[in-house]
Amino acid sequence: MLVANDDGIFSPGIKALGLALGEWADVVVVAPDVEQSAVGHGITIRRPLRFKHTASAGFGDIPAYRVDGTPADCVVLGVHLLGRPDLVVSGINIGPNLGEDLTHSGTVAAAIEGLTLGLPAIAFSQFANESGEYEFGPSAAYASRLAREICARGLPPRVLLNVNFPRVSPRGVCVTEVGRHRWEDSVLTRQDPEGRDYHWVAGVSTAHDGTDEKTDYGAVQAGFISVSPVRLDLTARDLLGELAQGLPPLDTDLR
Repeated sequence: MLVANDDGIFSPGIKALGLALGEWADVVVVAPDVEQSAVGHGITIRRPLRFKHTASAGFGDIPAYRVDGTPADCVVLGVHLLGRPDLVVSGINIGPNLGEDLTHSGTVAAAIEGLTLGLPAIAFSQFANESGEYEFGPSAAYASRLAREICARGLPPRVLLNVNFPRVSPRGVCVTEVGRHRWEDSVLTRQDPEGRDYHWVAGVSTAHDGTDEKTDYGAVQAGFISVSPVRLDLTARDLLGELAQGLPPLDTDLR
C-alpha cells in the first residue's frame, strides 16, 4: 500500500494514517519534502526529482521517502521505484477537501494519479476541532478500516473515494455527493518596502448547498464522516449529440 499526501512527510496526519495502516498492511510512505497544499495535479517535468529515504519522519519500520516535488510526483515515483501497490491512500490532510476544492487539492491529486496508473485510491481530509487543533488518531483508525474494506472489495475503474472528517466526534458515516463548496477568490494588492506592488490571493469559503446533508459539505457540517465516490470522467456525454449538430462546417480553404 502506498501512502502519500500534500502536507509533507513530517505532517502528523500522514504519520497517524501510515502507522494505522501499517498495523495490518505492507505500507510504504512517499510524500513531499515540504508542504504542497493546493498544487493540484501538477507533475514535475523540467527538472530532476530527489527521492530520499527519511527515517526521521517517525514511521518506525515503515519505509518512508521524501520527494522534492508534488503529491502526484510522489505517487509516480513510488509506483515506479517501489512497485505497484494494491491501494493508493492520500492524507490525512490538514483541513477539508470538499466540493470544487477537489480541483486544486494536492491530497486528492495524489489519489487521482493512482487512478491514472490503474490503481484504486482513497483521499482523506479532516477539519480542525473547535479549538483549531487536530486529533488524527480516531480518523486514522476509521481510515484504516475503510482502506481494509476497499482492499477486499475493490472499487470500480476510475473511481476514487474522497473522505472528509468533521470537526466534532462523528455522528455516523454518510455516502455523499460532491457539493458546491468553493472559495470566492479575492486579490489583495500591497507594496513591499521598496514600493513595488505584490499580490496575495485570498478568499472566503462558500457552500451554496451547505445545509444539504446529501452533499459532502453539508454532511461534515452536520457532524458526519463524508464519503464521496468521485469518477474521473471529464466528458459531458449528454452534450455530445447536441454539440455535434451545432458545429459549423469546415471551410474548404482549411482542408
